[in-house]
Amino acid sequence: MQDFRRMNRLPPYVFATVDKIKIEARHRGEDIIDLGMGNPDIPTPQHIVDKLIEATQKGHNHRYSASKGITMLRHAICDWYKRRYDVELDPDEEAIATIGVKEGLSHLVLATISPGDVVFAPNPTYPIHPYSVIIAGGDLRSVPIGPDRDFFEDLLTATKQTWPNPKMLIISYPHNPTTAVVDREFFEKIVDFCTEHEIMVIHDFAYADLVFDGYKPPSFLQIPGAKDIGVEFYSLSKSYSMPGWRVGFCVGNPVMVAALRRIKSYLDYGMFQPIQIASIIALNGPDGCVKEIVDTYRERRDVLIDGLNRIGWEIEKPKGTMFVWAKIPEKYRDTGSIEFSKMLIEKAKVAVSPGIGFGEYGDDYVRFALVENPHRTRQAIRGIRQVL
Repeated sequence: MQDFRRMNRLPPYVFATVDKIKIEARHRGEDIIDLGMGNPDIPTPQHIVDKLIEATQKGHNHRYSASKGITMLRHAICDWYKRRYDVELDPDEEAIATIGVKEGLSHLVLATISPGDVVFAPNPTYPIHPYSVIIAGGDLRSVPIGPDRDFFEDLLTATKQTWPNPKMLIISYPHNPTTAVVDREFFEKIVDFCTEHEIMVIHDFAYADLVFDGYKPPSFLQIPGAKDIGVEFYSLSKSYSMPGWRVGFCVGNPVMVAALRRIKSYLDYGMFQPIQIASIIALNGPDGCVKEIVDTYRERRDVLIDGLNRIGWEIEKPKGTMFVWAKIPEKYRDTGSIEFSKMLIEKAKVAVSPGIGFGEYGDDYVRFALVENPHRTRQAIRGIRQVL
């Protein structure tokens, strides 16, 4: 067989071990409550679905579309940023539609990073952030994050120890998997630091709307000078419960947006046009549906964490994302997140994501996804109680 060097650089898929056990258990007829994959189960709001159906009936929408997104969609995302964050964006030069954030982010890294270029990414973090660098041939350097770490101190240390100078920093807040949130001052420090060191920034803002308890996340692009050094990705997957539709955007620095636009012109013809038209309705329409989706996740969060706290697994309630990042109970911590996750499937009939799948600094944790209704969540807690 051929040796595929680019594939050989990718590490083994950590989640595969746990997934295999889950699938085998289900084949045996066991009822496994799957809180592992963050796959939203809430249906897309009906008015968005209705627009998709209407647009699909029109034959001229069946043709190839534009890889950068149709004009009205790019205007809609720019108008959304203006209303929400008072950020001015040029829909022609500073905005591009992507086939979800994973596609856009990975292709932007591929377009801007050359073999040997150093890229910083937090650890733990969402897998496509570091793996996009590996696929592009870049030199990935991890910056540890966690409640007992100073991100900027670690970032400065990593910069001092790096040669050649880092070319890019990839971040995401509210953060998956750790659920960490930041304030405007954090992004001001990011802009100052990366401007001084001439580092490009990619901010993944996928959970911009999935926030709770009065927390309002800032946009990276609200900070003066942010557009000079970076871009922000936004997705309709979580806010409008449209994960399978694959609708994302990249906005900000015109040079980086142009690089993404150029590479996409070689690789795709954009999303199916009726999906783009329905996405315009989502962005321009009332946001009551978003509030309902957020309220659903808040209820699930409270049921899960209140239940886990009652059985002795103490966890603070996150202010953002659709996840709970739970430190493994001390009694089981030395086993590591993979073995602990396997035990939960086998004994509690509950599947979670092992923290090491998001980076080696996540091995003391597991991630719960809030993708089950309260009844099933309580059933999961009963199973976990029997184990703990």
